[in-house]
Amino acid sequence: MRARHSGMPGVALMAAGALMAAVALSSVAAAQERRGDDRGAANRVQVGRGGGEAQHRGYVYDNRYNHGHYYPGYGTAFRGLPPEARRFRYHDEDWYFHGGAWYRPYGPRFVVVAPPIGIGVGVLPPYYSTVWIGGVPYYYADGTYYLWQPERQEYVVTQAPSADAPIATARPEESALYAYPRNGQSDAQQATDRYECHSWAVQQTGFDPTAPLGGVPAEQSAAKRADYMRAQRTCLEGRGYSVN
Repeated sequence: MRARHSGMPGVALMAAGALMAAVALSSVAAAQERRGDDRGAANRVQVGRGGGEAQHRGYVYDNRYNHGHYYPGYGTAFRGLPPEARRFRYHDEDWYFHGGAWYRPYGPRFVVVAPPIGIGVGVLPPYYSTVWIGGVPYYYADGTYYLWQPERQEYVVTQAPSADAPIATARPEESALYAYPRNGQSDAQQATDRYECHSWAVQQTGFDPTAPLGGVPAEQSAAKRADYMRAQRTCLEGRGYSVN
């Protein structure tokens, strides 16, 4: 006499699959909380149709630094990617990028996530805001900060600045040098020179304007900042700029 199957193994497998999906999405949410979401998070996970329309539920308005653009909320899941999404391979994992938003595959869907620190793109998102930290331009979109790295020729996802770091949406007069390109340097070359001179000045002086108080004791901050500015001026002048 054959034993009759109750169907419970199938139910158990379905329940296990649902549990795994829930755990995956919970991990995404936890990761966003650890990274911090500068534009606010969606209140719920929304399964969308793909393509990313602002009228879909689950979108949030990112107005940090007067950015003024809508993005799908972190944790929002879509059945398909936008048609023009680009695939990036980073640390043996697939990441997808479109319009400033990043996606990761989870089962049959794609979930909006914060990108990993260190991943790079050749071209900035179509909408971004430039913020100045210690005279160095950072590029912001969808809760993510990008920094041009000339050795890689990419805009690389970087850590969000400290809450104590001085940030401006225009080049601040007190913490940046005005450098005129005497040799007709392109915008890309100017960004490269700015970054490399900033890095060199930090190495020479031990003062990093992107860190609170420059990463030095408070009583040394003013003097070290002056040293940093002199080092940056020397570097830029050596690369063919008139510096004020």
